[in-house]
Amino acid sequence: MSPAPTISVVIPALNEAENLRHVLPLIPDDVHEVILVDGASTDGTAEVARELRPDIRFVQQQGRGKGAALRSGFSAARGDIVVMLDADGSTDPREIPSFVEALLNGADFVKGSRFLPGGGTADMETYRKLGNMAFVYTVRLLFGGRYTDLCYGYNAFWRRVLPQLQLDGDGFEIETMMNVRALKAGLIVAEVPSFESHRIHGESHLRTIPDGLRVLRTIFSERFRSTTLDARRPVEATDGRAAVVVPISSPSRTGFHIEAQEQAMAVAAPSAFDDLMADTEAHIGGARTEVAVAR
Repeated sequence: MSPAPTISVVIPALNEAENLRHVLPLIPDDVHEVILVDGASTDGTAEVARELRPDIRFVQQQGRGKGAALRSGFSAARGDIVVMLDADGSTDPREIPSFVEALLNGADFVKGSRFLPGGGTADMETYRKLGNMAFVYTVRLLFGGRYTDLCYGYNAFWRRVLPQLQLDGDGFEIETMMNVRALKAGLIVAEVPSFESHRIHGESHLRTIPDGLRVLRTIFSERFRSTTLDARRPVEATDGRAAVVVPISSPSRTGFHIEAQEQAMAVAAPSAFDDLMADTEAHIGGARTEVAVAR
């Protein structure tokens, strides 16, 4: 039996001392390293983190913005699997096993979705939901795939795929960049249900309009960025919380569907998944590709 893969959790933080008291104790015991990327905090973030988890690794952020912080953490990560986690308490560390399970069952890249059955959000106003939905539809139209969520920063991936993502974003658009480039690189992408909570303490660093425009610019700039698609094997069905395989297609080549798209599956709640697909195609006018359901 091969040894279990090692897991690195990367947490970008800027003045999150009070929130870390709630986040760090919930990280599962089988995580091998926790990396805190400090953006020059002045509230004792580093001291609190060291008090709660003496083995925590500190990385000084290079550049400004969430994207720069994550890239600094990814570069320092030593685990086979890398998990992104927010420091404000909005993403639940207890969901990490479901991300890891999807990776172990064949996915290259796993993204959380607030809009799959079992997911949800307590921290998203209606106008932000509408904006996120518009971005999802745009990505489906331009890049294919079946994403149900886009602007959400709870992702996990095998560290070996990091070079294929070629990340260079500095702000909140890094999440969209990762999701789109994973599609374009032909990675096997799975979504797992995730619940987003309110920030526990402090004010969000997200600026809705400026950051939304950065996301939009990222989507359209990626449309003209060349990446070779690679057909891959489909992920297997898992027990418990379902992972939904996101089929991959190349909208620039009519009729071209790689193997992952033809064999993709929606695990559990298939009717809700099909309803979501039908609703999406009604909005963007795309031709429907059947998604096989694991029995």
